[in-house]
Amino acid sequence: MSFKSGFISIVGRPNAGKSTLLNRILGEKIAAVSPKPQTTRTRIMGVLTDEESQMVFLDTPGIHKPKNKLGEFMAKEIQTSAAQADILLYMVDAADFNLQREEEILKTIDAPTVFLLINKIDAVEKQSILPIIDECSKIRSFEQIIPICAIQGNGLDVLIPEIKKYLPEGPKYFPDDTLTDQPERQICSEFIREKMMRFLSDEVPYGIAVEVEEMKYDEGKDLTSINAVIYCERQSHKSIIIGKKGAMLKKIGTYSREDIERFTGTKVFLQLWVKVKENWRNSDFQLRNFGYKQ
Repeated sequence: MSFKSGFISIVGRPNAGKSTLLNRILGEKIAAVSPKPQTTRTRIMGVLTDEESQMVFLDTPGIHKPKNKLGEFMAKEIQTSAAQADILLYMVDAADFNLQREEEILKTIDAPTVFLLINKIDAVEKQSILPIIDECSKIRSFEQIIPICAIQGNGLDVLIPEIKKYLPEGPKYFPDDTLTDQPERQICSEFIREKMMRFLSDEVPYGIAVEVEEMKYDEGKDLTSINAVIYCERQSHKSIIIGKKGAMLKKIGTYSREDIERFTGTKVFLQLWVKVKENWRNSDFQLRNFGYKQ
């Protein structure tokens, strides 16, 4: 039997559930997830390999109108990932469906094979799904339309075999044990930023970047030590991040450490520092430093 392989881009509006889907497919958390839009800032690659195929998934930022240079970078990440795709998975949120917003995006998508994934079906009545299918199908044709619940994994037993059907014959791009191309430091920094997206007020998280400056593993103690710096754009935001008597920073660190320990399989000693870099989202130099620009 011939081997199949290819690139599958996951595209959609903010909060459609793209990163949740990637994590569920891989069976391991590598992408940050939070209820706030724009949690994902960069293209995140996840690889699923079995005896007959290798599926290279590309998770992308939510599609939105850029308001700064960081937003422009995110828009380019979406375009690049979509252009690379053998299959494009376009996700809509069944619980927050807006035809006009989806239509604007769907009319611009140019990919050889497009699946429509209707996510969060657990949050709506079954009879509301058919109108979504009808309305999206009037805009463009889809090779497959699959209702799913990414957080629970419902529908993946249909989705994965259908992806395999449409994959071209091809080589194995990565070794069998490859899960992602993300460096460990980058994944850990995203876990920390995710907690801030979850715990902080709406205004603050979008002006935050996290840089893991040091990450060392002590084999004798089975301990990973991490020093990370949280950058924000205002002094007032720094105070919010630290919180009263350091309570918020401690909370961020505690929950981040749990994710990092699961990911590394070791005990983790995590130190967090907070610094101000004003208007970094519009600085080419700072964006490059934080890995948001080539």
